[in-house]
Amino acid sequence: MSPDTIRTDNGPQFTCKAFMAWMQARGIQHILIQPGKPTQNAYIESFNGKFRDECLNENWFESLAQAREVIAIWR
Repeated sequence: MSPDTIRTDNGPQFTCKAFMAWMQARGIQHILIQPGKPTQNAYIESFNGKFRDECLNENWFESLAQAREVIAIWR
């Protein structure tokens, strides 16, 4: 099951051909926030900040498996 829409900023990871093709293949509408207006995506910006501060900046990951384990515990 896929969401109907995804709202993102204008980062290159969200405007590249691969991401656009992935969304188109799933029938997902892409909504871009206005450049320089992170408040239009405030919920995810807040989450990203907390995730970075509380989890990523507090750990040194030596493998993808370790990162997945630590992130699962953080959730």
